[in-house]
Amino acid sequence: MSPHTGGGRSPVLVTGLPRSGTSWVGRMLTAGGELVYVNEPLNPQHPPGHCPGVLDARVTHRFQYICDDNSGDWLPAFRDTVALRYRWLAELRANRSPYDLARLVRYGTAFTLGRLAGRRALLDDPFAVLSAGWFARRLGCRVIALVRDPVSFVASWRRLGWTVYFHELLEQPLLVRDHPQVLELRALAGSRDRVARAAALWRLTRSVLEGTPGILLTSYESLAADPVPGFRRLYAYAGLRWTPAAERRIVRACCSPSDSRGAGFTWSGLSRTAYRRMDSRQAIAHGPRGLSEQEAARVRALTGA
Repeated sequence: MSPHTGGGRSPVLVTGLPRSGTSWVGRMLTAGGELVYVNEPLNPQHPPGHCPGVLDARVTHRFQYICDDNSGDWLPAFRDTVALRYRWLAELRANRSPYDLARLVRYGTAFTLGRLAGRRALLDDPFAVLSAGWFARRLGCRVIALVRDPVSFVASWRRLGWTVYFHELLEQPLLVRDHPQVLELRALAGSRDRVARAAALWRLTRSVLEGTPGILLTSYESLAADPVPGFRRLYAYAGLRWTPAAERRIVRACCSPSDSRGAGFTWSGLSRTAYRRMDSRQAIAHGPRGLSEQEAARVRALTGA
């Protein structure tokens, strides 16, 4: 599909299945200083979920499905989020641990200063992937949906010991109604075959995204192979200025130390999945690590890729 150009004052949503590079792309898009990074408001785990200061709505499922028929539960909350209106009192009522209070100060300050400076919100949220069309249509988001090679995606989930619980999809009637291919997951609902389950999730998500108008589908591998022109294209799509400073930060963050000087564009923390400085080309080569050739061939057969 060919996306429209020029992002104006639109918020930006970067989505795609977890381990498809959304954190990397989100951070690279903030390199130009025009966006405020908002991490996974639809994550049902605390944190980053269950933070009403960021999103004053109750998330009940991974891959929460949002459409016109349940907009009343979500539209007011997300309008506040993309307008960078932080709900201080709601957050304080819900979360009072020292960690929560530190996050309140960090996000509340970022929202307030960002709004005063005229910046836009960037939502980095893999859990919004099945609702990407709603974000584009009802919130005016410029949606960048990342798709990773299925073998690398399945291998990454295996290395992390992740699995998917299909009941969280099957228990959402509106999702099943709008995307009946979800029902194909029933056959694997009780399976212990993690490779087959991850492959089925990849196949379902790709099917939904390919049928969603108004979003930009982007290959993780093509972006990682040549990040500068790739990100220049994403900046144009999102209506961001491509500046020498942004280009320098992206080069430093995505190239090996021998190719650039200076610190990478990273953040600290204990997460095993957060973006850190990398050689993006080598990241492609290492993607299938952990799967045998036979398993990789099986993934390709299961996904039709």
